[in-house]
Amino acid sequence: MSPTPPADIVLKLSCTDRIGIVHAVSGFLADHGCNITSSQQFDDPDSGRFFMRVQARNGGAEELAALRAGFESIAGSFGMDWTMVDAAVPMRVMVLVSKFDHCLNDMLYRIRSGALRIDIAVIVSNHPDLEPIARAAGIPFEHVPVTPETKPAAERRLLELVDEHGAELVVLARYMQVLSDGLCRRLAGRAINIHHSFLPGFKGAKPYHQAFERGVKLVGATAHYVTGDLDEGPIIEQEVFRVDHTYDARALTLAGRDAERAALFRAVKWHSENKVLLNGHRTVVFP
Repeated sequence: MSPTPPADIVLKLSCTDRIGIVHAVSGFLADHGCNITSSQQFDDPDSGRFFMRVQARNGGAEELAALRAGFESIAGSFGMDWTMVDAAVPMRVMVLVSKFDHCLNDMLYRIRSGALRIDIAVIVSNHPDLEPIARAAGIPFEHVPVTPETKPAAERRLLELVDEHGAELVVLARYMQVLSDGLCRRLAGRAINIHHSFLPGFKGAKPYHQAFERGVKLVGATAHYVTGDLDEGPIIEQEVFRVDHTYDARALTLAGRDAERAALFRAVKWHSENKVLLNGHRTVVFP
């Protein structure tokens, strides 16, 4: 039987800080024929937590499953939250949309250009409007209507689709529905939302018109993990543009969409590259 060909693995972990973590991790990788090519770590004095991301070239002596099994004892001794993945395998993603297409189109372009290495397994929407975009990209499209009466059933269908398509990440690319607390808990740490920067001040259907009336000078967007606290989950990335008195409501809207595209792209990219770790209500994002 021929040996497993060399491959890059990514080990991401967090645990209570104590002496010996780096030694244990690097020693394990060395003992199993893995050459570390990148290592980043952060010790948070406020939370007392230690965070680490290691990328290593697996010499081919052991398959990924065997490496994971071997690491279990070390992870257990330090009480680690951890993942170990093949860096070459794109993360499978389910994208939720409504009627706005700018974030979806941006992700599809960045995938085609090679800037974003994810596999969009399915696009799901509460409206049929964006099905032609999914069809043109060769991606399955699911129309799951949502009304107050059908919301529980619709959310059950969303979870079914996550399982059916093996989605590791759910991206709310301007999905204009509030997820229930139960669904947020089921998707904790693996669902990313994007919203404009005017919350909580300018709520409702026309936040940019409200911003125009108030003469705002900064337009931005926030990408964060979804939680039951509406638009208040752990922040992964933010983008901001300076504007001035010459911007009307339409110009503000266009600037806001640019901010949304940029922030969501970086958040999805970093999450899919296993560079984001949760630190309570905050995040650690390794460059």
